Amino acid sequence: MLSKKSLLYFQLVLSMFLWGGTWIAGRVLVHTFSPMPAAFLRFFLASLFLLLMCRTIQGSFPSIKRQQVLPLLFLGGTGIFLYSWFFFTGLQTTPAGRAALIVACIPACIAAASALLYKERFSKLRVFSTLLALAGVAVVIGDGNPLALLTGGIKAGDLYILGCVVSWTAYSLGGRSVMRSINPLCAVTWSCVFGSLLVLPPALASGMAEEILEARFIDWFCVAYLGVLATGLAYLWYYRAIQSLGPSRAGIFINLVPVFALALSAMLLGEEVHLSLLAGGAMVITGVYLTNRA
Repeated sequence: MLSKKSLLYFQLVLSMFLWGGTWIAGRVLVHTFSPMPAAFLRFFLASLFLLLMCRTIQGSFPSIKRQQVLPLLFLGGTGIFLYSWFFFTGLQTTPAGRAALIVACIPACIAAASALLYKERFSKLRVFSTLLALAGVAVVIGDGNPLALLTGGIKAGDLYILGCVVSWTAYSLGGRSVMRSINPLCAVTWSCVFGSLLVLPPALASGMAEEILEARFIDWFCVAYLGVLATGLAYLWYYRAIQSLGPSRAGIFINLVPVFALALSAMLLGEEVHLSLLAGGAMVITGVYLTNRA
């Protein structure tokens, strides 16, 4: 039998594994669904699961005050609507492992943005680690030659994945103020609910009804995986870890997400793992780790 602490660490690592698998599930899903229908199905299911989770854990459905609506709409617009559009659009052309390594620089970007907006202390180590993470992204995007970005530009798919970085950074910084008046689980739940409502009109306009009729079994499995396992269950386990271990110790484990994504994309999708991906990914993960340490 696992001890309570061992079980906590096991669930934390499993959460990172589930998040790493989102890139593979998303890559499969874009063969049948357009970006907005795929996003709506994922977060509509996640909203139902999270509402049920709140009801089970807290004994009631999450309530919000009128002044919290606009901030939560901002979270739904950035972390759900924009992120999902960039996520599924980028995965139409960008390999899952490559995309996960680009997005892995998000913690470093959040740290840099926090220093600029909130005047947080930014030591020399933090500056170095942030630049190292961004240089690693340049190595990944430039296929081993960052200078190629100055001459050849950035591929459209990579540009969309960079949009994920920007939108999630905005979501995280916006969540900072929201969390002062509402607990994290309720904030995530309402951001999913509002995000799903924002995604619904473009999803219907994109032909969601027709695409649902054409969906395969593997597509519905991916939707369930993304909505229930990777969003609902993984968030629950992650927040439990934050509560017990603290945000810094729990956050370090996020470095495992691109590692799992790269391994799963190679095993399940047959994507090639080039030396540039390994080198750039190592730079990104090291930079993020040092940023958190700082």
